[in-house]
Amino acid sequence: MGHGLEVLTTFPVPLSEYPALAGAGLLEILQQRVSFDPFNLVATAIFCIAIIHTFLVARFTALAHRVQHGHDARLRATGTHGSPSLLAEFLHLIGEVEVVFGFWVVPLLLALSLTEGWAVTTHYLNDTVDYTEPLFVVVIMVLASSRPVVTLAEAGLRRVAAFGRGTPGAWWVTILTVGPLLGSFITEPAAMTICAVLLARQFFDLQPSSRLKYATLGLLFVNVSTGGTLTHFAAPPVLMVARPWEWDTAFMLGHFGWRAAAAITLSASSYYLLFRAELSELARRRPVPDVEQPSEDVETAAESLLPIPSWVTFAHVAFMAWTVVNSHYPALFLGGFLFFLGFTRATAPYQSRLDLKAPLLVGFFLAGLKIHGELQGWWIAPVLASLTEGPLFVGSTLLTAFNDNALITYLGTLVPNLDDRLKLALLEGAVTGGGLTVIANAPNPAGQALLGKFFGGTVQPLWLFVAALIPTLVAAAMFRLI
Repeated sequence: MGHGLEVLTTFPVPLSEYPALAGAGLLEILQQRVSFDPFNLVATAIFCIAIIHTFLVARFTALAHRVQHGHDARLRATGTHGSPSLLAEFLHLIGEVEVVFGFWVVPLLLALSLTEGWAVTTHYLNDTVDYTEPLFVVVIMVLASSRPVVTLAEAGLRRVAAFGRGTPGAWWVTILTVGPLLGSFITEPAAMTICAVLLARQFFDLQPSSRLKYATLGLLFVNVSTGGTLTHFAAPPVLMVARPWEWDTAFMLGHFGWRAAAAITLSASSYYLLFRAELSELARRRPVPDVEQPSEDVETAAESLLPIPSWVTFAHVAFMAWTVVNSHYPALFLGGFLFFLGFTRATAPYQSRLDLKAPLLVGFFLAGLKIHGELQGWWIAPVLASLTEGPLFVGSTLLTAFNDNALITYLGTLVPNLDDRLKLALLEGAVTGGGLTVIANAPNPAGQALLGKFFGGTVQPLWLFVAALIPTLVAAAMFRLI
């Protein structure tokens, strides 16, 4: 390829520009597309390596600890003071799951620059990849985890948990059923953030068993993925198809919404019965202080915050509403976010410290995933187009586990003349499989970032997959059998 303007507007190759192969099989189509643009294979190979890396982050973290301990032992033997090992720090870096896809963007860009040129590379990064979703997730995470919003959400859910006498089990059920359904109205990333913050405070702080921790995380991811389907504007995979397929909220509620609500309730009830004894035992442990209760620690008490006035809470809700309504317009919601930062500074006595690290890491994760994902359409679209209804549902579910489900549904809109039943099967599979891995649904990295500390800093992908399997099967049954 050359490097003129004509080339810059055709990378990656649009799916419609690949030569048509009438009657060709899937393998033949894929081989033809690799021959047409060999970089397809390079981009997918790097993407596969990045996915494998996400399953190995715990090993890198453990190796980093061993390297640092060995480094410290050698320093003690020579009588010198301790210092960090550069190798250990690097292993810690690549042991952070939020860093993985951004890390593998570097070799991707090097390969792209060498094969297509720097002009093509910069055009792809700046003009082709859409970073609206990562930017939105960063902003909504900060807003949803702010003290006034969390306090408001906690007060509302406390009323529901009160029907179960406010026990840890009651909080657990309330957060994992009502919380995900909020995702249909305040967006899934906001619902994930609020659920994760409240679970940390009302449940994970009581130090449940590892089995219950993973069951809770898997249930949270699946329920948030399905809980955003009551409307047509709140879940990323739904947003991709709502306009092209002309699906409105009435349609979503009539076909997806009630099934999702039933699946969420059934899955949470099943896990509650399975872990009922342990959830009851947690009620006998030291209760977690309320978010507004002053600490008994002297230093903390001196820094205790004032009760939140209603006008401050109203302002935070207004900032969230502005962000959700303008979620497709980065200039508007980023501008609103800057005003929000100024507002929190001006109302500091009523605010807790804003956590920017976790949202920024999640944004970095999603941006890296977008950069890689935009180059995978050459093989995902023909795979989807080759499947009938049942296999399409299964294929969409499995592909979602290794790609952002919004990418799967977006590519589905590019398949010409897709039957209405196939459209339903595609979206059903995408939201059903959205809890199987951290990368399956855009809000999942937010949950991982906020709750990862309760899992030793790293969520084990295999145990998450196993924990999410039962609610995934429940959702599949509700969507396909009812």
